[in-house]
Amino acid sequence: MQGLSFNMTKKIKSCWVVTEGIAGTENQCLGVVEAMGVDADVKRIALNQPWKSLSPYLGFEQNWSFSPAITGPWPDLLISSGRKSIAASRYIRKISGGKTFAVQIQDPRVCPKQFDLVAVPRHDPTRGENVLVTTAAPNRITQEKLDVAKNQFAQFEKFEGPRIAVLIGGTSKAYKMTSDITRKLVEQLREVQGTLMITASRRTGAENEKILHDSLENSGHYIWDGSGENPYFGLLGWADVILVTADSASMLSEACSAGKPVYMIPLDGGHPRIDKLHENLRQSGCLRDFDGTLEEWTYEPLNDAGMIAEEIRKRMNL
Repeated sequence: MQGLSFNMTKKIKSCWVVTEGIAGTENQCLGVVEAMGVDADVKRIALNQPWKSLSPYLGFEQNWSFSPAITGPWPDLLISSGRKSIAASRYIRKISGGKTFAVQIQDPRVCPKQFDLVAVPRHDPTRGENVLVTTAAPNRITQEKLDVAKNQFAQFEKFEGPRIAVLIGGTSKAYKMTSDITRKLVEQLREVQGTLMITASRRTGAENEKILHDSLENSGHYIWDGSGENPYFGLLGWADVILVTADSASMLSEACSAGKPVYMIPLDGGHPRIDKLHENLRQSGCLRDFDGTLEEWTYEPLNDAGMIAEEIRKRMNL
């Protein structure tokens, strides 16, 4: 009948996010969920022995492999991330009898055919017919969220521009943030024009935080003291330029999704895998190394979560 159309594709009635509860991996999944425009039931699981020690290689998962136990009804869409989630994803995909479309975020380091779709950043090695390669890590950053955050943290509008967001991670397995590095960073930041908007993490360390506060807190700059609502999205929204320490793949990915010029603050150490991420971001045009000077440039913001969501729709015939 002319003027009427019928959508015969299936709809997602239920979606689960399964992780081991680590905020970084969970946010990657939630970024994809939000790009899909669906509601998700977030499940945080642990593994019982022997899967706890031998996952993801043991296999043969059972209901009692997980704590809490995983029970149906099974979702239409499953989005998982993290080592412990691999066993859960395999189990749900198998026990659902093909009802659940299983998406694994990050490199599972096992055969990707165990899932319906695997999404890995370009710096990870897994490839295959059902592997989608993104530039960096999917995340929850969208222009809409940044606009909302700007309204929420409207007090940042009064800061003299350019507004420079400084996102500081710290010491990790691959990197070390020393007091000498922090002092050098402070000297460089003192020379830039504009207002600094600084947030640190637990990995920054008490000594480094003290250096930042003692040197910059009474100079008209903003340093989040950890109280009140986290201003992270507000900093990204109001920033004209973003500086991020080299250790944090998630913060680098988020900053490059905000569409602002992003500079990387070097730290001691490194790892070939993370070095490759840095190089990929440089080649994409969103990242440059911080040497004390700032410039303006434009690039196409990353949208890895949107890319994964589109691939899911395509493969599920949505």
